[in-house]
Amino acid sequence: YKENKAMHYMNQANAHNATQDTTMQDSAMHDTATKATQDTAPLKGITVIDWTQVQSGPSCTQMLAWMGADVIKVEKVQGGDPTRNEMNDVGGSYSLYFLQLNANKKSITLNMRDPEGKKILAELLKKADVFVENIGPGDVEKLGFGWNDVHAINPRLIMASLKGFNKGSRFEHVKAFEPVAQSAGGAASTTGWYDGERNVPTQSGAALGDSNSGMHLLIAILSALLQREHTGEGCYVYQSMQNAVLNLCRVKLRDQLILDRLGKLSYYDCYPNYEWGKQGKAIPRAANAEGGLVLGWCYRAKGWEHDPNAYVYIVVQQSKKGFENFCHAMGFEDWLTDPRFNTANARDEHKTEVYQRVEAYTMQFDKYTLTKELGAKGVPVGPVLDWYELENDPDLNGDGTIVTIDQQDARGDFKTIGMPFTMSNFVPDYQRAPKLGEHNREILHALGYDDDQIASLRDSGVIGGNDGVQADLK
Repeated sequence: YKENKAMHYMNQANAHNATQDTTMQDSAMHDTATKATQDTAPLKGITVIDWTQVQSGPSCTQMLAWMGADVIKVEKVQGGDPTRNEMNDVGGSYSLYFLQLNANKKSITLNMRDPEGKKILAELLKKADVFVENIGPGDVEKLGFGWNDVHAINPRLIMASLKGFNKGSRFEHVKAFEPVAQSAGGAASTTGWYDGERNVPTQSGAALGDSNSGMHLLIAILSALLQREHTGEGCYVYQSMQNAVLNLCRVKLRDQLILDRLGKLSYYDCYPNYEWGKQGKAIPRAANAEGGLVLGWCYRAKGWEHDPNAYVYIVVQQSKKGFENFCHAMGFEDWLTDPRFNTANARDEHKTEVYQRVEAYTMQFDKYTLTKELGAKGVPVGPVLDWYELENDPDLNGDGTIVTIDQQDARGDFKTIGMPFTMSNFVPDYQRAPKLGEHNREILHALGYDDDQIASLRDSGVIGGNDGVQADLK
C-alpha cells in the first residue's frame, strides 16, 4: 500500500512538473509570438491623432491602431464620440456601436472652443505622423486646424479629411450620413426591385457610405505615408463618402454607358419584358441579378417556408466549361444541346424558365448541402447566411475573422469583426476600447504637464471623462 501510495504521489509530482514545464513553454511561446507580432506591426512607431466620430472615420483609425499605430482619439469633454451613448444595451459600459469601432485606441478629451484645448491639440500635432478628421464641413478650418494651419505646425504631418462630398461640389457643405452617401453615390438607385410597389431606391445592408469610406481613406493614408518616405514632407488627403460609394458602383457606370448606346440591357433581370425608356434614361434596379453576362440568382432552399434566409445564390457561368459543370451538377444535361439554354444570350432570353427549373431543384435540399455538393462540382454557389449564423460560425470564430475582446467593465466580453485580411508574419493584438478621457493624464504628462496643471485643466472644463454611460435600450 505504502509503495503504491508513494508511486501515486511520484506520478502526481511528475505530472505536475510536466504541466509546469508545458505551461512555461506555452507562456514563453506566447511571449515570443507577442514580441514577434509587435516587432512586425506594419505601423509600429506611427502616431495618429484621431479627431473622428461615429463610423466612417473611426473605422479607418481602428485599422491603423490594429496595424500597430499609436492612435490618440480626440473627443468632446461632454459625452465624447456620439456613438458612446447610442443604442447602448449595457449600463456602466458603452454601446457596441462605439466599442466595435474604437478598439486599441487611447482617449483624450479636449474642449476645442477653449484656447487651452486648441493649444494641447497643436502640441499633439507637432509630434504626430497622421491627423485624421471627419467633423462637420468647414468646422476644422473654423477652429484653426485646416491644412495650411497644420502643415505650418508640422510639415511632415499627413492630414486626412473625410467628408460627404468633394471639394468644389455643389453639395460640399452638406452633412452626410450613411444613407446620404449611398443615395448620392449611385448605390440606392440601383439596389432593389424594378417593378411594382417595391420599385423604390433601397439602402444596402453593407456600410457602403461609412466603413467603406473609411477603408478608402485608409488606402490614401498608407499611400501618403509611403510618399513621405520619398518627399520627406506630409501631404493632404481628402476622401468623400460619395466617391467611395461611386468607386464600388463602377460597373453601374459601365451599364449606363451600354444603355446609352444600345437602349437596352439584355443581361439585366428585367429583360426582355421591360419597357426601356418609359421610366427615364437611367439603368433600372437590378433585383437579385449578378450584374454581368453570367446568370446569377437567389433561389429558395429546403426550409424556406419558415426561414426567410433559407436561400442559396447560384451563378450559371457563361463559359462552355462552366456551363457544362453546372448542367452535370444539376442533372440538366438536356440543356447542353437545347438552343434555348446552351448559350449565355439564349439564357438571357429565357431567364424565367432557368429560374423556375433551378429553384425546383434547390428546394429539395438545405442551403449547406447545396453549397457543399454543387461547390464540389465546380458551380459558383453560396448560402445566404443570416447574422445569427455568422455570429456563431465556427470557421469565422476560429480563424480570427470574428474576435472576442474583454471590455473589462459591466459589458465584459464582446464580439467584433477583426482585421479583414491576414499577414504571414503579423497578427493584431486586439485590446478594448478606451473609457472617455481615460488617457488624459498619460498624454498630458508626455506633453510636459504636471499633476497640478492637469487638475486645473479638469477644473476649468478643458478636459474631462467618464467610466461608462447608462443604457438607452431596454
